[in-house]
Amino acid sequence: MQGIGEEIKQVIIVRKDIKMGTGKLAAQVGHAAVMSYLDASEKDRKIADEWLSTGGKKIVLKVENEESLKKLFGAFKYKKIPCALVTDAGLTQLPPGTVTALGVGPWPTRELNPLTSMLKLL
Repeated sequence: MQGIGEEIKQVIIVRKDIKMGTGKLAAQVGHAAVMSYLDASEKDRKIADEWLSTGGKKIVLKVENEESLKKLFGAFKYKKIPCALVTDAGLTQLPPGTVTALGVGPWPTRELNPLTSMLKLL
């Protein structure tokens, strides 16, 4: 298979203003990773397959609040970059409908960095 010739990664962005236990946080990150991977594989199967075959690079970042997360979601959607917003079902620690995380990509890093380079690692 001919590669796309550039770095591909997935970015998961989590709200830091809500309290989640470690397991809950891990579950939300997992939801974001799977949901955005499925979106990416529908948009460009070649990119998704190459990402899987090269180790599945991902990075987890944080934002201050729901508004910041939704603004990023809108920006990625506008740029037609695959992404998925995670809302909690409310069965355990959070109220139903709480927006917890955003999964982005896998997608070429050069397209992700302009929207994420200002964010800090979780």
